[in-house]
Amino acid sequence: MSELEVLPQAALEGLGTRPFGVYVHVPFCATRCGYCDFNTYTAGELGSDSSPASWLDGLRRELDLAARVLGGPPPAETVFVGGGTPSLLGADGLASVLDAVRSSFGLARGAEVTTEANPESTSPEFFAGIRDAGYTRVSLGMQSAARHVLAVLDRVHTPGRPVLAAIEARSAGFEHVNLDLIYGTPGERVDDLRASLDAVVAAEVDHVSAYSLIVEEGTAMARRVRRGELPMPDEDVLASYYELVDEVLTAAGLRWYEVSNWARSERDRCRHNLGYWRGGDWWGAGPGAHSHVGGVRWWNVKHPARYAAMLAEGRWPSAGSEVLTEADRHLERVMLELRIAEGLPLDALDADGVREARAAEAEGLLALAGGRAVLTDSGRLLADGVVRRLVG
Repeated sequence: MSELEVLPQAALEGLGTRPFGVYVHVPFCATRCGYCDFNTYTAGELGSDSSPASWLDGLRRELDLAARVLGGPPPAETVFVGGGTPSLLGADGLASVLDAVRSSFGLARGAEVTTEANPESTSPEFFAGIRDAGYTRVSLGMQSAARHVLAVLDRVHTPGRPVLAAIEARSAGFEHVNLDLIYGTPGERVDDLRASLDAVVAAEVDHVSAYSLIVEEGTAMARRVRRGELPMPDEDVLASYYELVDEVLTAAGLRWYEVSNWARSERDRCRHNLGYWRGGDWWGAGPGAHSHVGGVRWWNVKHPARYAAMLAEGRWPSAGSEVLTEADRHLERVMLELRIAEGLPLDALDADGVREARAAEAEGLLALAGGRAVLTDSGRLLADGVVRRLVG
């Protein structure tokens, strides 16, 4: 094992009384998108050092190790396979991933099992295959319906493919289908965003995630912005685009339940992500994946070859860990719970925090009722600033 040998007993206390999920990171992509800073690799970048087969061997070993470390863990209530591009594994590969989770953890009755997918690497046969394997939810990367916006983002799918993929997924029996949008890309006009939203509504999915473009340091897009080839996204434009997203989705029957997420009903919400936002436990398996159990957080080594080699040697593949202090946990609780529609209990705040909450209510940023603080429509635009005020 590396940095971590065992989890402290205090971290294991209460395991199973909090939401428990498994995240699996698939690090493979066909091409690299210029805005993405996730831990992903193309075949050319990996060469012969790593492959889906060696990654899957490592994943099985890590999941078995996880079950031993947790000492008879609860069955997974949620599983989320993300990346990267999990759909590059194909239906058989994703079935093997879920079989590995079942073997090590088991699945709770009614477990939510999600995979992300790039629309271009899906088909009706793919959706039928993963549905038969036990997946219950699909999240499709759409980003935009405008060809020139996709080009700036270096996305390779054609504009109409995500909607068609969503229809194929629903035809295969998936009740729960998400489309991901990114708004605020340089060159995106308001009419482009409206067209993207119209396409989302026409797809009749039950869930939409919409995120403002963030230019992350170290990405190809950041280098283009620094060279003056692309403008930095304008904060006022991003705010107006968010309001448009919320307006259109709400009119279509999709209600916000987290600042960047909308669902048709409570049963259509992403339970895995709610586990993160509500302070649950999860084991993150795969290169670069992050985990959290009982106030202890750790993260794996990033390179797939290093990850697989450490596990082949019987070592825990963590690159580092931290034990969250009470102050850390308080900050995270306020930051995450305030972002969801149910808001934050006022008794989670100290006296100064309550005073700030009442001041934010007077400014129209929070609604205080039933002992909870909930972001207003205006407050959602300034959520990070409201959090800073509440925690001092």
